[in-house]
Amino acid sequence: MSERRHVTVVTPWYPDAQRPYRGSFVQAMVEAVAPGLDSVDVYHLDGWAVTPEPGKLARVRDLQHRLLPRALAPAPAVAGATLYRLPVVIERSRDHALHARRHAEWLRVALDGEPIESDLIHAHVPMYGGYAALENARPGARVYLTEHSSFLADVLAQQDARALYDEILDRCAGIFVVGEPLHRLIGEVFPHHTGKLAYIANPIDFTAQRPGPPTALRRWLSVAGLIERKRIDHLLRAFADCQAEDPDLTLTLAGEGELRRGLLALSAELGLEDAVEFIGAVEPGDVPGLMADHDLLVHTSRHETFGVVVVEALAAGTPVLVTRSGGSDQVLEGIEDDAGQLVDVVDDPRAFADAYRSLRDRYPEKVDLPRARAHLRAKYAYDAVGAHHHRIWFGAAS
Repeated sequence: MSERRHVTVVTPWYPDAQRPYRGSFVQAMVEAVAPGLDSVDVYHLDGWAVTPEPGKLARVRDLQHRLLPRALAPAPAVAGATLYRLPVVIERSRDHALHARRHAEWLRVALDGEPIESDLIHAHVPMYGGYAALENARPGARVYLTEHSSFLADVLAQQDARALYDEILDRCAGIFVVGEPLHRLIGEVFPHHTGKLAYIANPIDFTAQRPGPPTALRRWLSVAGLIERKRIDHLLRAFADCQAEDPDLTLTLAGEGELRRGLLALSAELGLEDAVEFIGAVEPGDVPGLMADHDLLVHTSRHETFGVVVVEALAAGTPVLVTRSGGSDQVLEGIEDDAGQLVDVVDDPRAFADAYRSLRDRYPEKVDLPRARAHLRAKYAYDAVGAHHHRIWFGAAS
C-alpha cells in the first residue's frame, strides 16, 4: 500500500434532503475516520427501482449508460470528504443477487470502466456496497466491509444471494458487524469465514450533554420508525397503562413510517391525544438536543442490529427503558442498572409498564448515569471509533 492515506467508502445508504436518516451512521463513520487521513471519497450508490418490462427497461438502461459517466460530479461532504452520488437503476425485484450485480455494474459505468483509485476501500452492506467495491477495486486493493442490514436473514434465505455473499466474504480483507445478532447469523451460515468476522461500532456524538440528570422520569421519548418491528402500538398501550396512574406523563414519538395513521387512531382510541405528540422524522443532528429535552428514552423494538438511539440517549445524559432486542442488550452489557432498565421482548405491554414502574421507583438513587456514559464513550465516541478503523486499516502503530 502507498504511504498516502486515501480511503474510499462505498455505500448504498447515505443521508440526503429527502431521507436525512438513511445512512446517517455511514456519514458518522466518515466523520469519525477522516482525521488522520489524506483524503476520503464516498460513493453513494442510490437504488432507483424501474419497470421490469423489457422494452421500457432497455430504453432506461440505454439512457443510464449514456448519462451516468457525465453525471458523476464531486460534492463536498462532512469532514472534508468528497461525495459522489450516482443512481443505480434496478428492475423491480426481490432478487438480492440481481440488486448486488446492478450496484456493481452501474458503479463501473460511472467510473467509465476505470477502477476505484484508492488502495483501501471500506464498503457498507456487503451485498450491495461490498460487491460493487470488490468488482471495481484495483488489483491489490484491500476491501473491508461493515454489515448493518436488519434484513440480512431474508437476503441469505435466497440461494443465489447466499452463494454471492459467500463469494464476497471470501474476497474481502475483513467483515465487521455492529452487533451480536448479525455476528451470530453470519457465523452460523458461513462458519468457514468466522476468522474474518469481528465487531466495529457505529460512532456516536458525545459532545452534547444535558446540564444535569432528569429529576423525574415523566417525559418519555421514542426515536424510531413507525414500522411493525418497532412495536409503537405496544409502546402506546404500555404508556396508557402508566399514564392512567400519573396524568403528568407525556410521550413524544419522533419518526415516520407506514403505520402512522393507524398509530394516530390507536392513540385517540386510548384517550392519549393530549399526552402523545407525533413530531415526525427529525434531522440526525437534532437528536442529542431532543434526548436532552426529555427524561427517558423508551424503545420497544422486537430486534435491532445495534442500539444507536440507546447510546445517543446516554451520551446526552438521559436514562433508558429498552427491550432486549439484540443490539440494546449488547450495548448495555455490564451497565444495565446504571443506564436504566432492560425489558424482555414479550407480547404483553404490561411487562413494559411494570418495568417503567420498577425503574421509576429506584431512580435516581440506584442509577449511575455518569458511569454508564463514561463506559459507552470509551467504546462509541467518534475518536474511539475512528482510531479503531485506523488500527484495522493501517496496523496497531496508527
